[in-house]
Amino acid sequence: MNDKLAVIGFGTMGQAITGGLVEAAGYPPERIVTSDKAKGPKARARAQALGIGWEAHPLEAVKQSQAVLLCVKPKDLGALLDGLRASGALDHKPLVVSIAAGVDLAFLQARVPEGTPVIRAMPNTPCSIRMGTTVLAPGLHAGDEHLAVARTYFEPLGAVLDLEEHHFDAVTGLSASGPAFIFVILEALAEGGVQCGLPRAVALELAARMTLGAASMVLQTGRHPAALKDEVTTPAGCTIAGLLALEDGRIRSVLARGVERAAQVAGGLGS
Repeated sequence: MNDKLAVIGFGTMGQAITGGLVEAAGYPPERIVTSDKAKGPKARARAQALGIGWEAHPLEAVKQSQAVLLCVKPKDLGALLDGLRASGALDHKPLVVSIAAGVDLAFLQARVPEGTPVIRAMPNTPCSIRMGTTVLAPGLHAGDEHLAVARTYFEPLGAVLDLEEHHFDAVTGLSASGPAFIFVILEALAEGGVQCGLPRAVALELAARMTLGAASMVLQTGRHPAALKDEVTTPAGCTIAGLLALEDGRIRSVLARGVERAAQVAGGLGS
C-alpha cells in the first residue's frame, strides 16, 4: 500500500478540499487521485491544474489508495459503496471519510468490509476560501490515529472539531446550511443600506465586513454575543431602536427555527 488519498466526487467540496491540500498545505499532488463520472471536462481540467491524478472509474482510484474521501451526494452513496465493495476495491480496508449529510456511520459501516475505519465529516462551503469549519465523528474501527489523518485533510480549510455523531444533524442545520442563512441576512442588511441612500456595492461591502468583524469578536474574545451586543446598545440610541424593530419581526425565533428545520431535513437525506 502507498499513502495515496482517493477523492471520489469532484464537485464543489471535492475541489475545495483537494485545492486546500495542494495549494494551502503543500500536500504532494501526486499523492491524490480523484474520480467523478458525473463531472465533465472542467472538473478534469481542474484536477490537471492541481497536478492530481484522475481515474475514469472510482474503483481504480480507491484500489490504489490508503484513504478514501467520499464527496458524492447522499442519494448516490449507497450504490457507490456497494459497487466498490462488490468489486473488491475496499478489501485492503482503507480509511473511509464521508462528507454526505444525513448518511450515518451505521449505514457506511454496513457497506464496507468488517473492520474498515470509517469517519463522518461535515464541512461547510467557507472551506472553499480556507475559512471553513469541519466536524468529525469516528466510527467503531476508527481510532485516534485515523482521526489525526482525517484532520490533515481538513485543517488546511479552517477549523476542525470532534463531536459525537448524534449531534450531526444539528451540525448540518447550523454549520453547513448556516452560510446560506447568513447570505440572506447580508443581502437584507445591504438592502437596508440602499434604502438609506448608500450605493449598493458600498452597502454590501459594509454589511459583509461588519459581519466578519462581529463574528471575529465572538471567537477572539470568547464573550457571549449578548454581552457584546449590550456594549453598543446605549439608552435611547439608534442601535436599540433597530433591535426592537428586528424583535418585532421575531428574528430570533425565525433564525432558530430555520436551523431546526434544516436539521430535520438533514436527518432524512440518507434515507
